[in-house]
Amino acid sequence: MPLLRTLLLTALAPITWGTTYLVTTELLPPGHPLFAALIRALPAGVIAVILGRSIPHGTWWMKAALLGTLNIGGFFPLLFIAAERLPGGVAAAVAGAQPLILLALGSVVLRERVRPVAAIAAVAGAAGVAAIVLGPSAALDPLGIAAAVGGVTCTAVGIILTKHWGRPPRTGAVAYAGWQLTAGGLFLLPLTLVFEGIPAEIHPDNVLGYLWLTTAGGLIAYALWFRGIERLPVAAPGLLALLSPVVATILGVALAHEAFTPVQLTGLLVVLSALVAGQLAVLRQPRAVTPRAPQPMATP
Repeated sequence: MPLLRTLLLTALAPITWGTTYLVTTELLPPGHPLFAALIRALPAGVIAVILGRSIPHGTWWMKAALLGTLNIGGFFPLLFIAAERLPGGVAAAVAGAQPLILLALGSVVLRERVRPVAAIAAVAGAAGVAAIVLGPSAALDPLGIAAAVGGVTCTAVGIILTKHWGRPPRTGAVAYAGWQLTAGGLFLLPLTLVFEGIPAEIHPDNVLGYLWLTTAGGLIAYALWFRGIERLPVAAPGLLALLSPVVATILGVALAHEAFTPVQLTGLLVVLSALVAGQLAVLRQPRAVTPRAPQPMATP
């Protein structure tokens, strides 16, 4: 089934992003989150544009810049502000609300009907993520909460606009991802140089971590992600994004020897149930036909 294949390929993106926390703590130099975000975005974007052999044209210069800023350039600084001012669990719990934001925006902007199964799955998924990542010591900082909500909203609006505008004719998924990664990287470049700078020393294990973020976490993951956004109903990517905190938690338990409580296990089962129910609803609904650009008539 083409739709099932699209779902599985799109799921690889948040699964890969779930490794970011472990890679950051184990392989990257501390105190340089903006530099890590820049390395994740800009080199991958340039490589993708070269491989895709396509650059924006006309209004797509503005659209690519806006999408890159929302999905990548603006999202990362807000994410890092939230990470600095909130426990990781609180920031991840706020991110778990993204499917609900997507359902609301999709119904208003894209006129997609909110299906009861998708709405229930989104609520259950957010509750499950909260159970996985929230602990008894969770603290709420107003600026941190605002940054976390802002970051989630940025990516939600970016997803909606990506789906609304589609992809220009004769532009592949790799090139399309490259436009956005490059735009986001260029947005991050001055922020990184002004507020953070380049690490004084970069060791071989740091290079390994940066390579993973650039290739798997940047080029490959975003190409699959934007391709999935274009082909799937708006509820599907939002629910698939819940895989990221789930994978991060599982890796923390398996490789970093973090504790795993019965409450977290319950939350994990709830999230997985919500994911399965939400994606089954996507597979059962009639497939939307992607509009194609009109083709020129053949000359007699």
